Amino acid sequence: MQQPIEAPPGVILAGGLSRRMGGGDKGLVPLAGRPLLGHVIDRLAPQVPALALNANGDPARFARFGLDVIPDTLPDHPGPLAGILAAIGWAKTRGAPWVLTVPGDTPWLPGDLVPRLIMAAEDADGLALAESGGRLHPVCGLWPVALADRLAADIAAGARRVGDWALSQGAARAPFPSGEPDPFANLNTPEDFARAETLSGGAA
Repeated sequence: MQQPIEAPPGVILAGGLSRRMGGGDKGLVPLAGRPLLGHVIDRLAPQVPALALNANGDPARFARFGLDVIPDTLPDHPGPLAGILAAIGWAKTRGAPWVLTVPGDTPWLPGDLVPRLIMAAEDADGLALAESGGRLHPVCGLWPVALADRLAADIAAGARRVGDWALSQGAARAPFPSGEPDPFANLNTPEDFARAETLSGGAA
């Protein structure tokens, strides 16, 4: 790395269609008495100097969280890669060389997510993805803003899988311990939310 990696701004990707939840904004579904996004924000906000949401449509529905809401810059190419591109663009306007992204449905993110990603990224040109239990969690990543043009071109050319694209750019893997609840668990279905309610006492 030409320069040390400082704590990056963070963006929560909250633009999914939530088909398995019946549609709508999954991040607004209650968990332990408050919206799922509230739990994600609580985990991430202490680790970053600034935080925003990536979501399309009317931003007013997220006003309660007091965060910038940034839409996709390539609305014809939906998916997490487009959200990461929007996050990179937002970070670039702030003069930040890197940006952190996480999914909007992960209520138990590690408290050391940022330092572990930074440590892994130092030997990978600032690009790293989280990994636990032998499984990659590609949306939990640290992204150099210098990748913006390449990412935009590859999305336009058909790239869709975050992990495949990141690894093709030389991403490092940042190892995290597994646990219960799983720190990278995504809540996708009503059953996931019901199970999370039983785990939320002191965890979420």
